[in-house]
Amino acid sequence: MSDYSSKEKTGAKEKSPKNSVSEKLLGDIPEDGPAHHSFTVTPVRQTSINSGGGSGRKHLAVFEVGEDGDVTDTLTQNSITSLLSAKFRDLSKRWKQYGEESPRFRKRLVSKWESMNYDQIDSQLFQEENNKLKNKSKKKLAVMWVSRWFMMFLVGIGTSLLAAGVHIAVELVAHQKFHLIAKYLDKCSDTGCLMTPVAIWCGINLGISLLAAALVTYVQPTAAGSGIPLIKSYLNGVRVPGLLSLRCFIAKTVGVVLSILGGLACGKEGPMAHSGGIMAAGLGKGRIPWFGRDFKLYNAFRTDHEVRDFVAAGAASGVSAAFGAPVGGTLFSVEEAASFWNTELVWRVFFSAMIACFSTNFLLSAFEGHPTELSHPGLVRFNTFPNLTFDLIEIPVFILMAVIGGLTGALFVVLNYKLTVFRQKYLHRHNWIKVAEAGLVSVVSAVAGFLLMFGVRECTTAKPNSSHAITTSMFCEEGSFNTMSTMFLTTPEGCLKSLLHDPLESYGVLPLVAFIVIFFLLGVWTYGLSVSSGVFIPSLAIGAAWGRLVGMGVVQLFPDQAKDVGKYALIGAASQLGGILRTTISLTVIIVECTGDISFGLCIMITLMISKWVGDFFTTGLYDMNVEVSGIPLLSWEPPPLSDNVRVSEFMSHPVLLLMPREKVGHILDILQNETFHGFPIIEQDPSSVLQYKGKLRGIVLRDQLLTLLQKKAFAPEGMKTSVKVSTQEFNDPYPVSQRVSIKDLEITEDEKHCVLDFKPYMNRTPYTVNPDFSMPRVFRLFRGLGLRHLVVIDEDYQPIGMVTRKDLAKYRAGTKRGMLHMEQLTIENV
Repeated sequence: MSDYSSKEKTGAKEKSPKNSVSEKLLGDIPEDGPAHHSFTVTPVRQTSINSGGGSGRKHLAVFEVGEDGDVTDTLTQNSITSLLSAKFRDLSKRWKQYGEESPRFRKRLVSKWESMNYDQIDSQLFQEENNKLKNKSKKKLAVMWVSRWFMMFLVGIGTSLLAAGVHIAVELVAHQKFHLIAKYLDKCSDTGCLMTPVAIWCGINLGISLLAAALVTYVQPTAAGSGIPLIKSYLNGVRVPGLLSLRCFIAKTVGVVLSILGGLACGKEGPMAHSGGIMAAGLGKGRIPWFGRDFKLYNAFRTDHEVRDFVAAGAASGVSAAFGAPVGGTLFSVEEAASFWNTELVWRVFFSAMIACFSTNFLLSAFEGHPTELSHPGLVRFNTFPNLTFDLIEIPVFILMAVIGGLTGALFVVLNYKLTVFRQKYLHRHNWIKVAEAGLVSVVSAVAGFLLMFGVRECTTAKPNSSHAITTSMFCEEGSFNTMSTMFLTTPEGCLKSLLHDPLESYGVLPLVAFIVIFFLLGVWTYGLSVSSGVFIPSLAIGAAWGRLVGMGVVQLFPDQAKDVGKYALIGAASQLGGILRTTISLTVIIVECTGDISFGLCIMITLMISKWVGDFFTTGLYDMNVEVSGIPLLSWEPPPLSDNVRVSEFMSHPVLLLMPREKVGHILDILQNETFHGFPIIEQDPSSVLQYKGKLRGIVLRDQLLTLLQKKAFAPEGMKTSVKVSTQEFNDPYPVSQRVSIKDLEITEDEKHCVLDFKPYMNRTPYTVNPDFSMPRVFRLFRGLGLRHLVVIDEDYQPIGMVTRKDLAKYRAGTKRGMLHMEQLTIENV
């Protein structure tokens, strides 16, 4: 459902292209153009995707060829040249039509996404309850202050327990799995039964990955992927159904363990941020859903505003526990996820992240047998580099590596976008296809690993850095082992550590090149599967591999200057991750905290910044691409450029659906059943007007409030007062109302439809309003800064004439591609 209708829904006609907002945005550009940028505005045609019907097929555009493109195979053509030319024109026209008419997944907003309501409903009921608690307000504020800090402590403890449990489960089972495969590889390389270990490897991967995909697909689809794009959208103010549910928590945590054990090219760091957010939201809501029943513990923090703050802390705690980086986790939540911050919240989030890091350190150290040493601050540590120093003459090499990281990162995003669109158009019609694809990828991963060990028969005697490394001596002499085994007979995290810390002679050029190509393609294919998976570790492993390759070249060219390839692997890992995710500040701090050496921070920061700039020249980041493909109305930090002369009257939704202070229940039911609006302005009828529903604005009531009032039967026959008392807490119980109470759940009799519902005690009496002359930047900053859901547009007589919602602002998107700033006006689709 949408917060308010689009112009097509309300019946208002779209403006002609000459008068559109896009044209006006373009109108500020001089004819000669700016000196350094070329601005263009691209209005995107609206497409229609039919989500109903039994076949589930999407209705694509029908291509027609005009008379000038008619093609014939008969002898009426003068020559073979003219025939080929005509066919070429036909093909060109069809290709052009496909580009213009086919659904464009990144050029739309989907109407189903709702906004959260961060604004306090200033109702008469709210004021009465506050007056009753006036004497207890100081004590209540103190209790709430202490409770928030205590809840942040619990979030940190809970996230650390989860992180340690996931890590221990993965390490124990993965060690047994790869030890079994290595045993059969060693045995069968001499006896000629190599199909046996291949069958064991494929069988284990297939069984576990099918279970991981089925868990996500059939239990909670929102648990797929890393979860960070959806967490980012939630913290931006978009409600994502099922994102913070108990089912999603189970599918996410259990699923990520199964995904890694299933041999998929993924990590558990992104899912840890999502899992931490779910745990924090559950603690904030104070209820435990179990088999259709709710066990309610408390309700002090059951509002959108409070839950949002807890989710921000949970996401930061998850990253902190994953990397042992409390400062980096806090900055990651600030830079990549959350949109609303203040100093006190930053302190609470940092406190939670620090508790998570310390507790994870203690639990993992205890698991290793030395709990007092605290030597395992996170799930992924880059460990200490013996020679992490650099010379100024190496800076150009690092810059070149950053450019490579930006280019390969942009290629990763482009390929994954193409694959995502292909999945949505063809593979996501049936759930069993999602599960089968995950099984196919796991089998391909096992076969690829075996073929590389079988085909690249390179052996080494260099001892691996990790004492837990599993190797195989397949086709190698006694005392040596297969080079590729240290990269494939381990988890992606173990592979990353090997590439960062193994000696120079551990890998040759051919094994690294083969690994880079295969693992890059597997990473592209894996991200987007219907499994719980992260992209941090695969990105770092790919970058570490080609970074190590560059380091080997530098050592060959300058043997006196370069002695350690580990730092080049680290720079390559940072460049690759920056080129894919496009975050700079938080990743710099995370990598510095993971290495434990601040002296290399400058080089890491430079490479991350340049890789981001190079990647942004071609595409958006991976997480932003996921948000765009999902059609989520995300609001950026700043309003669209060149929009100062655009007035709110030009992009608001109108006309509005108005209500009187007292309405019959039957009329309210009709509105809720037939309209998708989430906000209804309340007016007082102008007695001098002959038109009905024309008068001054008195307030606004939300759809959730109407559902709650009807469910509580807070209405009475005409001329009588209702005896039902509804408190403000009941409007958030259950939370959120829109996801747990629907119009179908209401049991309203025919007699009750003639009763009257009085909105005066419950409506927001002081909604935010603007006049039609407000500019887009002012509306944007007001809307985003206050976290609004609805902004009412009124005329000079204080009569509502329009409504501004999140989608009205988000459909104007600014971006930079190939060095040029461009504007796009997106369409809103009902999918």
